[in-house]
Amino acid sequence: MHVDSAAATAVVEDLHVWESGGAGSPKALGEWVAARLAAHEAALAALLAVEGRRSAENSLRLYDAAIEQLALAGAQAGILNSVAPDKAVRDQAQMEAQRVAMAASALSLNRAVYDALVAIDVDGADAATRHFVSRTLLGYRLAGVDKDEATRKHLQSLHEKATGLSLEFSRNIQEGAKTVPASRSELEGLPADYISRHPAGDDGNVTLTTDPPDMQPVMTFAASPALRERMFLAYNTRAYPANKELLEQLLATRQEIAAVLGFRSWADLATADQMMGSAANVRSFLTRLDGASKDGARREHEMIVDFARGRQPGLEEIDITSRGYWYEQFRRAQFDFDSQSVRPFFPYKQVEAGVLQTAARLFKIGFRPSSAPGWDAAVSVFDVIEDGEIVGRFYLDMHPREGKDKWFSAAPVVSGVRGRYLPEAALICNFPQTTESDPGLLQYSDVVTFFHEFGHLMHAILGGRTEWAGLSGFATEGDFIEVPSQMLEEFFRDEKLLQAFAKHYETGEVLPSETIRKMKLAGAFGRADWVRTQLYYTTLSLDLHDQDPAGIDLDRTARSLYQSLQPWTWIEGNRMYASFGHLTGYSSNYYTYAFDKVIALDFFAQFDPADLLGCDAGARYRKTVLEQGGSKPGREMVRDFLGRDEEFEAFSKWLNEEFEQQFAVHSS
Repeated sequence: MHVDSAAATAVVEDLHVWESGGAGSPKALGEWVAARLAAHEAALAALLAVEGRRSAENSLRLYDAAIEQLALAGAQAGILNSVAPDKAVRDQAQMEAQRVAMAASALSLNRAVYDALVAIDVDGADAATRHFVSRTLLGYRLAGVDKDEATRKHLQSLHEKATGLSLEFSRNIQEGAKTVPASRSELEGLPADYISRHPAGDDGNVTLTTDPPDMQPVMTFAASPALRERMFLAYNTRAYPANKELLEQLLATRQEIAAVLGFRSWADLATADQMMGSAANVRSFLTRLDGASKDGARREHEMIVDFARGRQPGLEEIDITSRGYWYEQFRRAQFDFDSQSVRPFFPYKQVEAGVLQTAARLFKIGFRPSSAPGWDAAVSVFDVIEDGEIVGRFYLDMHPREGKDKWFSAAPVVSGVRGRYLPEAALICNFPQTTESDPGLLQYSDVVTFFHEFGHLMHAILGGRTEWAGLSGFATEGDFIEVPSQMLEEFFRDEKLLQAFAKHYETGEVLPSETIRKMKLAGAFGRADWVRTQLYYTTLSLDLHDQDPAGIDLDRTARSLYQSLQPWTWIEGNRMYASFGHLTGYSSNYYTYAFDKVIALDFFAQFDPADLLGCDAGARYRKTVLEQGGSKPGREMVRDFLGRDEEFEAFSKWLNEEFEQQFAVHSS
């Protein structure tokens, strides 16, 4: 049978599912994904039909076309699963996402495809192509492609089961929002614009939700311990009890996969192709993190407790629901900084413009509103411009909607391939909504989050001009992926950069330098506690995947681990594991955030603090890191930019030396 290789690698015309009606029609969505999967299968058939000597051009090109179609279907089904306004479409999108995952699982265990890739002659190929082939073959071996047919079928069924459990776990979090009643008096301490957005009902009470724009201010500003506790428990039980059983099943399934493949635990399997290399190396890193943060966290805790007891005589302890509130009160008293005071300088629209302006100057590109449609009327679309040409596109879906994913994330839309597709990516966030009567004021931590997510977006766009779809954008090791996001968020600390867009929404006053100085001091206080929190999440994700799941009691594990790593009193009824969404994506590898923070701070230290956006480090960083996409191992990209491996010095300074400055301020 003749197989048309040219047709199998043809450029897709209907590139966006929402332009084919898929955002509003389950049927159209299913048909669009089916077309992508058919194109995927056609490319694989063409690959297997190649006769004679296999080369990158006649074989790898076809394999890349196959995974290009799979990535396109998976990315856009995943987006609609997270954001589609119509629940029927979200349900269909979840089914389609599982269908794509099943196809990916089948591909990872396809021995004929593996043999075809092994046969490719890469002598004389460039380094990126050789890396692509080497990494792909490693992925196949870790999937179990070299096992017998019966074992491969068993592994495929296990992967499909794990995918289904993960999707259901995530959906329960996404659609599990709860409401929290509150009396008007319990809103004491919250910002005036927040209170005005929540008018009292006929019974005199207000109704809050567990969505981040409602939840986060309560945990930071609300003077009422009872309200904070109700909000905390509602937020951390919004997917309980359903997700407890799902997580138990998921852990057991993952462990069975690891055992079939000959690994001691899922954690060892999940780190085998990462920068870290093994669960044992992760534990060594966590030991170092523990030692670096323990003393600072102890001193912070003592200072907060002493302060709180001075304000509230008779207070014996501070529980997990009050930690954020007392940190805020301490910062106000000791650093003369009230985080509410800067909110008027951060209306959403100004922050969006400021983040775009910063990225444009740093990476020497431009952004222009696009006429291209998004999946919802609330989505803003921008073209990325360089040398007068459109080189990419991104979508901003930035405010809460019913049924929409409740977190903050970046997602690929189209994997860019040089000469074939422009890279496209999206931000899916939940910042306060701007209206005619409400400027949508952000907390300064929200602004940091915006910078963070935009770092991911720039990675997807600037790394989206590789020759191979399999190397495009985010396609690095999973434990390198948070470096660009955490590096860009550090730019928020720069005074000149901040004053370019932080202006009072009513008066136009620029955020004063003295306020910025206080904000930086106050914001730096609590870093040791942040590290301990990361240590808790990281150790929990690792421990759950590094032992026999049959012996795990989720409630006991979450509580005992917290009590061993955190000084704040645990509160019964906390089921945080049931809404810990990263357990599906990162699984055992949540250490990525802390590990990449070390790298990101070392990267940021290479920029000239007097000219962050104009120094040559920005161009070097773009060329050696972002533009590479996944064309090199993360370790090589670190060495290319730094001239060495990452060091702990910048992280230690960020964590400890600045703490010493705040400690000195407090003591004086």
